[in-house]
Amino acid sequence: MPRPSSPLLSPEIIGAAGLALAKDGDPFGVNAIARSLGVRPSSLYNHVEGMDGILELMRGRLVDGYRIEWNGEPWDEYLQVVLRTQRRMYADHPQLVPLLVGKTITHPAVIAAYDDLASVLVDGGFPEDEVLSVIAVIDAFAIGFGLDLASPDEVWQPGEETRTLGRLIDGAERGSARSDRTFALGVGLLIDSLRARLAR
Repeated sequence: MPRPSSPLLSPEIIGAAGLALAKDGDPFGVNAIARSLGVRPSSLYNHVEGMDGILELMRGRLVDGYRIEWNGEPWDEYLQVVLRTQRRMYADHPQLVPLLVGKTITHPAVIAAYDDLASVLVDGGFPEDEVLSVIAVIDAFAIGFGLDLASPDEVWQPGEETRTLGRLIDGAERGSARSDRTFALGVGLLIDSLRARLAR
């Protein structure tokens, strides 16, 4: 039987298969990925180290698809683009968030993206001993607003009378319009506070 012209399995193929299943809302464990690729689960272990390895391949594939290259623009302009892109990334894959945040980041593409962000912040004048903390704040912001964008149109539904919340909900935007407005406010607050901290 002739060999296939392209490899049936590789780390990249496994990561892409897992990510495709996750985006469709399907199970993306070892067995599910193997079925989607038409191979035995044991075949995957020739290319990855268990589910942790698969998750890191998925993370790498995910970040590669939403990667923002720095073209020399000021740190605050670059950061706003990164935040918008990461918000969309997490909103598109909310089920991956709890799995990825519990794993140490090792994938070269993801490390490179964080290295870009660290370099932009250092070049922008942020003290090196604060840069990792700023990056953690940026991560938390993007994850939170990504999950917010993926949340139901009706975020609050009081079952009883409230003093203030119910009245505010009645006149408020819903769905993506609410999330977009909240995100814009949050970005402004974050960037303004970082500018003020940098000025000090």
